[in-house]
Amino acid sequence: MGTQETQESNQQAGVGGTGRRALLGAAVLGAAGGVLGLSGTARAAEARTGGVRAGGHGGGLKSLPVPTVIGHRGASGYRPEHTFGSYQLALDLGADIVEAGDLVPTRDGHLVCRHEPEIGGTTNVADHPEFAARRTTKVLDGVSTTGWFTEDFTLAELKTLRAIERIPANRPHNTLYNGRWEIPTFEEVLKWQDEQTRKRGKQVWIYPETKHPTYFRKLGLGLEERVAKLLHKHGKDGKNSPVILQSFEPTSIQRLNKLVDNPLVVLLSTADSRPWDFVEAGDPRTVADLITRAGLREIAGYAQGIGPTLDLVIPKDAAGNLTEPTGLVKDAHAVGLVLHPYTMRNENPFLPANFRKGTDADAYGDPFGAFRTYFATGIDGVFTDNPDTGVLARADFVNG
Repeated sequence: MGTQETQESNQQAGVGGTGRRALLGAAVLGAAGGVLGLSGTARAAEARTGGVRAGGHGGGLKSLPVPTVIGHRGASGYRPEHTFGSYQLALDLGADIVEAGDLVPTRDGHLVCRHEPEIGGTTNVADHPEFAARRTTKVLDGVSTTGWFTEDFTLAELKTLRAIERIPANRPHNTLYNGRWEIPTFEEVLKWQDEQTRKRGKQVWIYPETKHPTYFRKLGLGLEERVAKLLHKHGKDGKNSPVILQSFEPTSIQRLNKLVDNPLVVLLSTADSRPWDFVEAGDPRTVADLITRAGLREIAGYAQGIGPTLDLVIPKDAAGNLTEPTGLVKDAHAVGLVLHPYTMRNENPFLPANFRKGTDADAYGDPFGAFRTYFATGIDGVFTDNPDTGVLARADFVNG
């Protein structure tokens, strides 16, 4: 997830769209309806078959369990995010999809997996005196940001760095693994995906995101063409390919829609926020406009899903407690869009207030209760830093 998601967690009609939308919509509408309306036994059976009822066909997103458990930056609740250690653990813990990774470019045009282009908080770059002079301040999507940026490093230079835990106050145990893993490239991830698919005897799915695409395009480092080139090289640019592409910028998804046939998802931050490509283009619309019925119909013209913040599914009151669900799930399903909201985390600060236990920043609350409440809305999946918790919560839900 991108800058929008970071801020939230810290606070707590394109070509080819219609066919893919119909394919995914049929599966998701059946699955979501089943989750809400079937008996526990039937829901469990449906989850095991990826939400496809008797007589349906597998393949593509239909092959995934519903609700789908998506390992957010891997298993980032337990390992430094966007490392092969985190990705590998996410699979071991049962994630259906691994968000590998958030894609940002190097100076020499390679795509690497980092939460943000600024890497001071996710790598040990500050410990490298040879890169001290690279520390600088830039305006990233309107926000003055100081640190070290991937676009100022070659891939070879980035490979000398090692990943560290991004939020050590919440995850002190993860600091045990600081310095163990290097920064992966997107091409390495695609090869890893194939290796893991062979070793595990089941298809491994990934869910990469284009990060700040307007910012990078202005630097001459367009992301979408680079992503499409690598997917084509590895034979993963088809409508049933196990690679879902996502972005907070709708125009990035529209651009990808013309380059590849992969499932595409528009990420949606807070209702009052504006996608940065809209800001740059002078488009006055906010996310609130995109989640109207008309806005969702427009998205369905070039994408197959949306990734809303969980607050767009169930808002919180002033005290941080969950209120009543919005109509977003129903409205999105009505136009054939899947919903993969973000992000479930086990620690107290990231949970709705009514699911917290105590006040310790690194203590777990009641994520099972929160998962159950979100699953009951009919969402098709969820991003989580703790895939094992998500898998258990899903089993409880479909068998409940």
